[in-house]
Amino acid sequence: MHESVRVALVVPLQGSAGMYGPSCELCADLAVMQLNAADGLLGREVSLRVVDGGRDPGAVADEVDRLLRADHIDAVVGWHISAVRDVVAPRIASRVPYVFTALYEGGLHQPEVLFTGETPDAQVVPALHWMAREFGTRRWSVVGNDYAWPRRSVVATRAGARAAGIDILDEVFVPLGTTDFGPALRQIERADSEGVLMFLVGTDAVEFNRQFAEAGLETRWQRLTPLMDENMLMASGASATRDLYTAAGYFEALPTADNLRFSADFVSSFGVEAPVLNSVGESCYEGMQLLSTLVERAQSIALPEVMAAAERLTYCGPRGRIDVRNGRVHQNVYIAAPSDLEYDVLASL
Repeated sequence: MHESVRVALVVPLQGSAGMYGPSCELCADLAVMQLNAADGLLGREVSLRVVDGGRDPGAVADEVDRLLRADHIDAVVGWHISAVRDVVAPRIASRVPYVFTALYEGGLHQPEVLFTGETPDAQVVPALHWMAREFGTRRWSVVGNDYAWPRRSVVATRAGARAAGIDILDEVFVPLGTTDFGPALRQIERADSEGVLMFLVGTDAVEFNRQFAEAGLETRWQRLTPLMDENMLMASGASATRDLYTAAGYFEALPTADNLRFSADFVSSFGVEAPVLNSVGESCYEGMQLLSTLVERAQSIALPEVMAAAERLTYCGPRGRIDVRNGRVHQNVYIAAPSDLEYDVLASL
């Protein structure tokens, strides 16, 4: 047995999602600090090894595989896009626990991956229903990055929205790293929609928001997105986030007792100049919390015992009550809108 429980933290440090990296690292660091202050896991210290999940998926999978073959890690945790997950998961090949913390498209049958993120049926579809009730918005255009999460999420969203008389009229997908959204904006303008549903990642979403506002479209269409954290909000700017709504399982402004403690611990540990708390970073704290809860319950870091412990589990964290059923997390989802570059949480979905 090794002296420490060693976790590979796979988070993006470059590319469109690279802006999430610092928050992810600090939130995971906070989880490790708290665990080690309370005797670690199974009486062993916990350590992190950061893997840059912003690279080509094959390169990320190669590094994780090398770490596993060299017996340098006991588990994998992290927020990274589904294109990376789809390559990393088979390479882990049932060797160690794998906690994937990003929102994802749902409907997956990967019994040895622990999914902690939001899915369209519990996030996007209820948010569309809320927008229809509150504002009468029922006709939507989609703009998304061209990979698995946006494309599969649109399929799942379309089915759930149609039952409530909500229509997705048009879809446009752009490569990760897109900086010119002119063609996408022109396509949106031609559609007979009332809102724009965004499945864009990181700096792509920021650039889209800016160009959307520069074209004067923020006064004509509402926007809804499942991925617009506080970092992206500030980078977009107040003038580019008018009538933009976001659904997520976590916002820094959540008034729960656990979140207030989490926020206080984060500032105490890293100072007021640290990156703002956000759903992506907090998900890595949540992933470490879930892993530690399962390991302690199983009294083992071995995959079969950990997955057996994940069949039915309930615990509380910054997001509130978390129910784990067969390796999937069920959680509250909230809808929020910006106010002076901060989010106001409007309702629980």
